[in-house]
Amino acid sequence: MEYLVTMTTRVPDGTPAHEVDDIRAREAAHTRDLAAQGQVLRLWRPPLEPGEWRTIGLFAAADTGDLERVLASMPLRVWRTDEVTALGAHPNDPGPGKVPLAAGDEEYLVTLVVGVPAGTSPEAVDERFAREAGRARELAADGYLIRLWKLPGEGRNLGLWQATDATRLREILRSLPLGDWLDVETVSLTAHPSDPVTAGATP
Repeated sequence: MEYLVTMTTRVPDGTPAHEVDDIRAREAAHTRDLAAQGQVLRLWRPPLEPGEWRTIGLFAAADTGDLERVLASMPLRVWRTDEVTALGAHPNDPGPGKVPLAAGDEEYLVTLVVGVPAGTSPEAVDERFAREAGRARELAADGYLIRLWKLPGEGRNLGLWQATDATRLREILRSLPLGDWLDVETVSLTAHPSDPVTAGATP
């Protein structure tokens, strides 16, 4: 099963710099080990405010207990709190490793909440969702839609997208057949030095 984990680190005041550097180095080394074991799939940095230290990670684990063992094994856990979201399989997901990252594109996590208007016939709903599935396949083939999951809660979904910039992403999302039924929240992502996919490929 896959999980999205938002990891927030707060270094205690007065911690010596050499101790911080040591734990960060051990964290990076251990993350490489977890990636080799297939448990850390991706790591990103979200937009940060001054003084913030956060990472968003995509993890694979058998269950929440297994995930907790993985998170607890990471050296930075002594200073960190983790927010875990279970990700469910989505029928329109292109699948892991199917859509390559495009050089120079930005990645985005997009929460898509579907609200079907009251009074819409079941036939109209089925037709709209069928067109959405076809459009998702097109966008994956074009290299825009990387992954898609179901989130806890009715009609809630999470997509990992890539585009040249936020303007292009908005154009893509407006092209979705479900577009006028969606509430959309977008988080822009930047490369993390320990990301298993981009480590060594980004400056």
